[in-house]
Amino acid sequence: MAGERHVIVAGAGIAGLTAALALARHGFRVSVLEQAERLEETGAGLQLSPNALNVLFALGLRERLSAVAVAPRAVRVMSGGSGREIARMPLTGAEARYGAPFWTMHRGDLQLALLDAAHTTYDISIKLGTKVEDYAQHSKGVSVLGRQARQVLDERGIALIGADGIWSSVGRTLKRRKPPRFRNRTAWRTLVPAEMVPEEFRAPLVHLWLGQDAHLVHYPVKGGRLINIVGIVTDAWSEAGWSAPGDPAELLRRFARFAWSEKARGLIAIPERWLKWALFDRATPFRGAEGLVTLIGDAAHPVLPFLAQGAGMAIEDAAVLAGALGEYRDDPAKGLRAYEQHRRARTARAQQASATQARIYGLTGPEALVRNLVMRVSGGEKLLSRYDWIYDWKVPERF
Repeated sequence: MAGERHVIVAGAGIAGLTAALALARHGFRVSVLEQAERLEETGAGLQLSPNALNVLFALGLRERLSAVAVAPRAVRVMSGGSGREIARMPLTGAEARYGAPFWTMHRGDLQLALLDAAHTTYDISIKLGTKVEDYAQHSKGVSVLGRQARQVLDERGIALIGADGIWSSVGRTLKRRKPPRFRNRTAWRTLVPAEMVPEEFRAPLVHLWLGQDAHLVHYPVKGGRLINIVGIVTDAWSEAGWSAPGDPAELLRRFARFAWSEKARGLIAIPERWLKWALFDRATPFRGAEGLVTLIGDAAHPVLPFLAQGAGMAIEDAAVLAGALGEYRDDPAKGLRAYEQHRRARTARAQQASATQARIYGLTGPEALVRNLVMRVSGGEKLLSRYDWIYDWKVPERF
């Protein structure tokens, strides 16, 4: 079989780089093909829960990530209308409870840490400016046709992993794959220096505001130097992409004065620049591919952001995939099917739970009052226990 230890990964985002590191740990040689000419510090903040950090720590990244992370004390749920606290979900005991902490950080910091680790790993090669155009499976493995400017690249290996996002070019070649569906919401993001926001919002907390026709999340990143702010609103704008410019005045109108407290509106009014992206997912979860090809992360199962588990599910995927290929080293196709089977139920549950969370966040009128009352009466510990199934995940021992 061509390149008995060689695995090809399409995409050098969080999913692809984590997969490369995990595969190298299991003795594979990895080529990561990324169509971008350079990897820049783009994106917004991330909430990395214990299930994701357990994997990243096992890859040796704890010290590097701790230098840029913030450890929130709690998730503080706020009423968008009154500006008062509804409930506070504690996070300080996360490591004792789940084996790893709960951190927030900038997406670019995580990607840079993964990239640096990959560059110093002998068995990983990263080829930027390389677009995967086609592939073919044969008796000796899989051949991947890539293009670097005017040069054609032919990579041969035992497996091809599509880690190239929701609009995956690898995924488009698979049978029965429905296109992503727009979920009638857009997310707006920005970063502001911490000194620009009121003092109460500089604290190491994740603030979650629930209000009419929108919700707002903000938390510190970059070791507390910047505040990441994300507003999610009902919308008909559905262009594909991650970083379209957004008009600050338009966003402020979505957080109307009659429905939102001045504290929330004041925070939204601070940034002069916003970027936005339309929210998509898939109606049906990833059922698996065929032969020597599979998908991970958003390419396989895009998750709406209402559980903050998009990156987490991708990182879990990478660990399970590497372990499955390691277990079935002599039969890579069997390893890929074992990975897909193991991940199917959990990722489908994450997709469904996130969609349900979106409906809960979007309640209005009497239903919203009941929601807030239930959260207040339940208390933080009970709220946290609802996430145990997510946060308490570990890499299966068989892998």
